[in-house]
Amino acid sequence: MAKIYEIMPDIQGEEMMFLQNLTKDYTEDELRNFSNMYRARRKDPQMILLLCLLGFLGVSGVHRFVLNQIGMGILYFFTAGLCLIGTIVDLVNYQTLSFTFNRQAASEIHMMMSRGK
Repeated sequence: MAKIYEIMPDIQGEEMMFLQNLTKDYTEDELRNFSNMYRARRKDPQMILLLCLLGFLGVSGVHRFVLNQIGMGILYFFTAGLCLIGTIVDLVNYQTLSFTFNRQAASEIHMMMSRGK
C-alpha cells in the first residue's frame, strides 16, 4: 500500500503529517486520485512568498487573491498592504497562510471522496 510521501515527495513538514493522517485509510487508487486532485488545488508556499513580495513593488494583496481571500486582497490593494505592515506580517507568515489554504483544500477533497464511496 502506497503512502502519501511516496506519491508526493515534494510535500514536507506539518502538511505531510496532516495529509498522512487524512489519507491513512485510503487504498492505493484512492490515494492517487486524492493526490492528483490535491496537486491541482495546492498552493506552493514559495509562490505565496514571491507574490507577497510584489507588495513592495506596489501591487499589494495578490497573494491574498491567490489564496481565495478576495476581501483581504481588495483591502491590501487599496491600502498598500495596510501601509506595508500587513505585507510584512504576511512575509513572516507565508507558510502558515499557504498551509491553512492547503489544509482546507485537502479537507474538501477528502469530504468529496468520502461522499463518493
